Amino acid sequence: MTSTPRLALLMTLPPLLWAGNAVVGRLMVGQVPPLTLNLLRWLLTALILLPLAWRALRPLSRIRDRWPYLLTIGVLGVGAFNALQYLALVTSTPLNVTLVASSMPVWMLAIGALFYGEHPSPRQWLGAALGLLGVLIVISRGLPHTLLELRPVVGDLFVLTAVIGWSFYSWLIARPPPHMQGAQRPDWDWAGMLLIQVLFGLMAASVFSAGEQALGAAPIHWSPGVAAALLYVSLGASIVAYRCWGLGVAQGGPALAAFFNNLTPLFAALLSALLLGETPQAYHVIAFALIVAGIVVPSRHRRPASGPASE
Repeated sequence: MTSTPRLALLMTLPPLLWAGNAVVGRLMVGQVPPLTLNLLRWLLTALILLPLAWRALRPLSRIRDRWPYLLTIGVLGVGAFNALQYLALVTSTPLNVTLVASSMPVWMLAIGALFYGEHPSPRQWLGAALGLLGVLIVISRGLPHTLLELRPVVGDLFVLTAVIGWSFYSWLIARPPPHMQGAQRPDWDWAGMLLIQVLFGLMAASVFSAGEQALGAAPIHWSPGVAAALLYVSLGASIVAYRCWGLGVAQGGPALAAFFNNLTPLFAALLSALLLGETPQAYHVIAFALIVAGIVVPSRHRRPASGPASE
């Protein structure tokens, strides 16, 4: 069984890299249209993975026989999630986007209970509630009475949609159908599996980008900074982060991984202050405290996992 420090590292690294992805997405506003940025990101990721994983594409019959599942995880995890996040960053800040995304434990626990027969513990629900309370504080800008008059920002709705899709994606990875388990699963390594997801996700990303261009998106303003941003989101926020997330979900379960995902706004706040000059407000500090409590509470006295989603 893997050590606790290793599991903690696997679950901490993706939030750090995804916080950087949110900051980069904000920096690219006005330089690269958001849906085109998503398409370019995954095209470059596929090109990087291809020399490592091209054998997974042969024979094609193995992919063809499993295409509904592969298409679903490709669209949810690659095509839609990041496209919605980049769209949200056009009208919102990385800090707000990542804080709203901290509602993920609620959706992860709910989906596990409704579709996978998982029964969350009281500690898990309490942790999810604390994280969600932090989200509400951010949305209300620290003024709870404003929730009664709240008109959701479009970016917030994009993020919530993305989070629900990502929650389904994580459960599908942790609990795949029979033809992706045991002896029935093709001998794809992590790079091959990710490449196949990316290729299916590119179908959706291409459609989204084409629609964006048809609606009159501004042209790309190429520069060394844009090239560096694409390299980061392809290597760091895609290949490294997705590999670590997959391992963390498999070893610790989707629910525990979702609580660690709430570290993303903490990292986003630090990176935003350093790179964007966006100083956190007092209500952000309160939200941070609640989110950290939401991680600590369900993690205490945790029993060893007996399966991908045992908590």
